[in-house]
Amino acid sequence: MTSKGKTRRMMSVGLIGAALALTLAAPARAGETPTAAAGWQLTTTGTDARFRGLAAVDRDTAWAAGSKGTVLRTGDGGRTWRDVSPPGAGELEFRDVEAFDGRRAVVLAIGEGEASRVLRTEDGGVTWTESFRNTDPRAFYDCMTFFDHRHGLAMSDPVDGKYRILSTRDGGRSWQVLPDKGMPAAQAGEAGFAASGQCLVSSGPRDVWLATGGGATARVLHSADRGLTWTAAESTIPAGDPARGVFALAFRDRAHGLAVGGDYRKDQPSPQAAAVTGNAGRTWRQAATPPPAYRSGVAWLPHTKSAALAVGPTGTDLTTDGGRTWRTVDTGSYDTVDCTRDGACWASGEKGRIARLARR
Repeated sequence: MTSKGKTRRMMSVGLIGAALALTLAAPARAGETPTAAAGWQLTTTGTDARFRGLAAVDRDTAWAAGSKGTVLRTGDGGRTWRDVSPPGAGELEFRDVEAFDGRRAVVLAIGEGEASRVLRTEDGGVTWTESFRNTDPRAFYDCMTFFDHRHGLAMSDPVDGKYRILSTRDGGRSWQVLPDKGMPAAQAGEAGFAASGQCLVSSGPRDVWLATGGGATARVLHSADRGLTWTAAESTIPAGDPARGVFALAFRDRAHGLAVGGDYRKDQPSPQAAAVTGNAGRTWRQAATPPPAYRSGVAWLPHTKSAALAVGPTGTDLTTDGGRTWRTVDTGSYDTVDCTRDGACWASGEKGRIARLARR
């Protein structure tokens, strides 16, 4: 085995061990800092903002974007966080952030009309430039994703009966609305959920998936040409109500994906909160043992083909069999989760909570 192969193998074993450590420890109570053996280690952020947007660059660098126009960045593994919020953004609700490194990042603010905006920084958040402001009162942008450092997409809830897609070819400096001829019609009441920055995700240079809910069925739309044409497939996650559907997606390659969701209302059950696909989302299979409650974020562990984490307000779940079965391993509240190629996983959520998955 080459030294590069050995390094990758060591990272894989170490990260799986950290995730599996969650299964060996007693779950932490909601709001309690987990022990090192339990996996998640909360960091000190100094804010009570809710972070639904999270971009993990590597084990040292991560960005979080949330309520009250708050953007944080760390370059030391979460030991300290720097408030790099755009000036005058206090009224904005950031729900997604995509970061290329410790200096370049793009954040998405949600809301009707001009509340939906995209801002970009090239100097670690010292300065920000607004690169898109929605002027259509019918549009409401939810999520964005990037294929590489230049090409990316953002999605809005349906306008004139179809999801609206924005495209950038210059790393988020400028955006154009794509034609909707290749977009299937939306169902009545159907929309995306701006819960974790994972309702629009990509894998590889051209494939992208869009998660929906609220309609008669919860669907996953797939495009293999960077958003020009789409196909729609029904998931097994229940919908039929504005609060139910697919909230987050994760693809480890262009074929193998996970979907999580449910009903975000605290007093409502979510008995079928996860699904899995092995054919790029053409068909979805219900998880044999899904998470026990609504989950809003999901991420594959890097360099594995079978391990992933799902998070939500009532806990974290681990799968080691590609999404067929899930086990709750922590009961702290998180909205979203992201893992990096060099072997780190991060999670963020309400009351300023940002955590790293600790190694044993």
